[in-house]
Amino acid sequence: MYGIINFESFLLAGILLNLTPGTDTMYILGQSVSQGKKAGILSALGISTGAMFHVLFSTLGLSVILSKSALAFDIVKYLGALYMIFLGAKILFKRNDEKFELQDGFYTVSYKKVYFSGILTNLLNPKVALFFLAFLPQFVDSNHANNVFPLLILGITFLITGTI
Repeated sequence: MYGIINFESFLLAGILLNLTPGTDTMYILGQSVSQGKKAGILSALGISTGAMFHVLFSTLGLSVILSKSALAFDIVKYLGALYMIFLGAKILFKRNDEKFELQDGFYTVSYKKVYFSGILTNLLNPKVALFFLAFLPQFVDSNHANNVFPLLILGITFLITGTI
């Protein structure tokens, strides 16, 4: 089917990998607990958007740069670490007057910031790029290795199952 082999195995493996908790899951849980259900959903959608960039990068071959260049990998890795440190420090050093304000029983949360934080959390994780680079090609027929369509279908399928 479109150069894809063992699609059922891919689907099962993808669902199992998506169910395995990782940093993305912890981020979504943290946002959900601290800021509510809508923030958790927007975090998940942000992470899916970030993962979509990784799918496109791996489909276009740009993720190979991360796998071949230790410098590029380190830059993305350290940017991601700095971003996580920034988020943690922001929470730790929050002044008392910056607490959530209740309005009609709901928290005041910048949902735009929650969504974009989800994107950055995923986008600045070089392991996600390497995952797509290593996982998706295993399910592409060698006769279609130069075709981007099978990788795109597999990547979008993985994202849909992960978002659900």
